[in-house]
Amino acid sequence: MKTYKYIALAIVAMIFAGCDFFDSKSPSAMDAQAVYSNENSVEQVIAGVYEQFGQDKSYRNRLACGYQGMNTDTEHGTKNSGRADWNIYALTPSSGDLSTANGKDPWGYLNTAIERCNCIIEGIQQYGDTTSAKMRYMLGEAYFLRSFCYLEMVKMWGDVPARFVSISKDEEGLNLKKSDRTDVLRQLRIDLKEAARLMPWSKECPGMAANYTGRPSRGAALALLARVDLMYAGKGVRPATWQNGPEFLVSDGALRAELNTEVLWACAQILNNADEQRKFQSNYEDIFRKICADEVNYYNSEVFWEIPFADGSRGQVLQYNCTKMSDAVGGLKNNEGGSSNSAVGIVPTLYYDYEAADVRRDVTMARYIWVYDDGTKFNSDAEKVAQAFPEKGTDAKILYQKNQMVGDWYGAKYRVEWMTRNRTGNDDGINYPIIRYADVLLMAAEASIGGIGGDMPTNTYGINGQACFDQVRARAHASSKDLTMANLQEERKLEFTGEYIRKYDLMRWGILKETLLAAHERLAQMNNHEGEFAALNDSIYLKYKYVGDEYSFSSDIKGFVIDSVYGLNKGETDVPAFYNKENGWIKTSIYSGSSGRELARDNYMLFDPEYPERLNGRQYWPIFAVNVGQSNGTLWNDYDYTGAAE
Repeated sequence: MKTYKYIALAIVAMIFAGCDFFDSKSPSAMDAQAVYSNENSVEQVIAGVYEQFGQDKSYRNRLACGYQGMNTDTEHGTKNSGRADWNIYALTPSSGDLSTANGKDPWGYLNTAIERCNCIIEGIQQYGDTTSAKMRYMLGEAYFLRSFCYLEMVKMWGDVPARFVSISKDEEGLNLKKSDRTDVLRQLRIDLKEAARLMPWSKECPGMAANYTGRPSRGAALALLARVDLMYAGKGVRPATWQNGPEFLVSDGALRAELNTEVLWACAQILNNADEQRKFQSNYEDIFRKICADEVNYYNSEVFWEIPFADGSRGQVLQYNCTKMSDAVGGLKNNEGGSSNSAVGIVPTLYYDYEAADVRRDVTMARYIWVYDDGTKFNSDAEKVAQAFPEKGTDAKILYQKNQMVGDWYGAKYRVEWMTRNRTGNDDGINYPIIRYADVLLMAAEASIGGIGGDMPTNTYGINGQACFDQVRARAHASSKDLTMANLQEERKLEFTGEYIRKYDLMRWGILKETLLAAHERLAQMNNHEGEFAALNDSIYLKYKYVGDEYSFSSDIKGFVIDSVYGLNKGETDVPAFYNKENGWIKTSIYSGSSGRELARDNYMLFDPEYPERLNGRQYWPIFAVNVGQSNGTLWNDYDYTGAAE
């Protein structure tokens, strides 16, 4: 169980009128002074920022649940059989999945959180005692949270209003026009350095923030700064409506070199700190086991900061990101109730990108779903069920892993069986991790070779990019490779699939379109067993292992896991000599064998093949129609959203 006080969904009575996004009324100076001169009151107001993350259509069940990171060459949204508009770059300003008539949607929530941070920053600066360690920390936290929200907005929408003053001080903020994202990212660099100055390392944070992954610290601010710098130095698509100034980065190599230098500076403070080094987990699987088990002790976790949700009362991170288990309620460990949306599928070509010994592959992806029944979903023939599960006996129901067709492989970094408490509904309350130690290592490695533009930094911070790169690969039991940009891009893919980082990496590198076009070609080759996939077979051979009640909800439920598989790897096209259905081996297929097959483009879309141009024009989301309509004409949509269904 989580043992810390939760702030994610606190009921905040002290968010006064001037800090609500669409209300420009100013509070009295006496009210503001009463709030911001009192540490407990400030903490409650900060809780109002976190409260925005737990709302419907915010991080609770959208932004942390597969809506913002799809689709890539490794992650595939499965909602609506993979055809949901936000999966295939067909989102429109009127999307009902993400927007509502009253503006309670990701755009509205993030803007409200930003406005509340503006109020907190101004209030503490005017009335707070910044000689107090706790007040300084909360000022740094407000800078951090505002920066996080703005970075999320830039990731999703590109160019957004630069609103760094509260509406109570500038009522024009209600009608602020979009700014070039450069203006936003430039301010985030300033703010995150100030946040890092104000906040100590986690063990020194005041009160409930100490040693807690649910509240930011200096390490989180520095890690987020590195992420901002690399996005700033990238090659994201730009709209035709902007006349970009001298800092437009496609042509500004000196600024990119400066940004890469700042990445090294920020990462070095973390990587050269003995306490922070303890965060790097020696076992890759343990990173995600600990998240699912509510490990929120900062130095027992690889996570620098995560959005905290209360146990079972809010937050559907696991429900959307878990291995599919819709038929296992009441049978699978910790799974008494709740559905299993399992919104994240794994693009199956990824399986062949990992080295055979790379432990990340089987943590990242599952080729099975959990089933709890009498064996009928395995096979309607009772004799075959008995051969596969000889320990079943006469038990009516058993728990087992059912092999999936190749088009239905799921993300597996979140698993109900890794929880330490009982899940009784859709809101599982698992925290949503934002950034972890391996990302810092790979960002440092990337900056050390000049990033996507090759603009070499001034490296006076003792950062050895190759050593950082090797540290990540060594943990995975992967072989040594030279640090090149191509290898770095591949490594980030293998390390972070399923964590909603890949899409934004591809965008900032300027290669999203070409990568997805190539991914569709690879899928076609895999589907037809051609090219690099010529040595694949339709048939695989597998055997179950009896595990008793290890994964079962109660001790009287017998469980079985897939233990041995042959025929999945390249070259395994023969019938293995050990295959004998009498001793429990099963021959099955991961392809239907029909003319359509699983990975044909009509069945398995990463984008709509009729509109490949959308891979440029719709990398970013549209600003939703309701938000544009409420803006008094100061917001608009760029790219090819003009004329899209409103």
